[in-house]
Amino acid sequence: MLTALLLTPAQFPSVLGDDYPQACRALGLEPYAEGYGLVLGQDGDGARWTVAVDDVSLVAVAISSWDCGMEYDLSPGEESVIAVLPGWPLALAVAAPGLPAPHDPAPAPDEPPPLAPPDASSWGPAQRRLGADEVALQWATWREQLGEGDFAPPQAAETDPADGAPATAPQPPADPFPTEAVAGAGEGFTSHDGVRRALAEARHYLEDPPPPGRVRSTFAPGGARTLRADGPGWSLVARTDDIAFVLLDERPGEVLPVGRGAHLPGLLAGLDAMAVRPG
Repeated sequence: MLTALLLTPAQFPSVLGDDYPQACRALGLEPYAEGYGLVLGQDGDGARWTVAVDDVSLVAVAISSWDCGMEYDLSPGEESVIAVLPGWPLALAVAAPGLPAPHDPAPAPDEPPPLAPPDASSWGPAQRRLGADEVALQWATWREQLGEGDFAPPQAAETDPADGAPATAPQPPADPFPTEAVAGAGEGFTSHDGVRRALAEARHYLEDPPPPGRVRSTFAPGGARTLRADGPGWSLVARTDDIAFVLLDERPGEVLPVGRGAHLPGLLAGLDAMAVRPG
């Protein structure tokens, strides 16, 4: 065993889908409300395997222990194993000592191909979601590149009830994710059709709740929350007390900031109220 992940409505590898049911379908699992733990490891020949178990609490304790720098022997019982899938859905830079280099097992007849991480050289939904995850993890790095002067006055921009004030784009931090993230300085992104669509669809979630996991809320400093929302072709990262960033399938590698303005706070508060949260 090399690492483990949670697959629950509140926390799942977003590389697998825009929401929890999509992520489960990518692995051929039923989207049970309790969720799963995913254990990634190698067999005696070095082949990659992903094991889905229903003992979510055991996997959660192991992850928490590792995050605190503590050792924890994660050994799920055979009775908890729901599925054993060839390959890994994520790229890992580690390997089990004393075993051959990680490789996919030989494909079985009539079985789907092994799980594999997305191609880092291309841009699509998986890369867009991974980019949003990275922005959420490095929020301070992205946010500190924007000052009050970087946001256009609300009255100077095209507006929409779902939009906040537009902003210019920050320069990206060094190698935040595989595709270079740049955007045209001075552009009002809330007037960009893709950003307007993303914000409008996010607002629609308040009236017609999306599938579980499409909107997630996690801890942020200062009593705020970090929001992650996804939809067809877009991802949103925001702090409830601050601005938002939008990533689009149609804008490869770009991270588009949306100023707080008059309407964004209400949208973020509504999303936070209906979002799923880690237990």
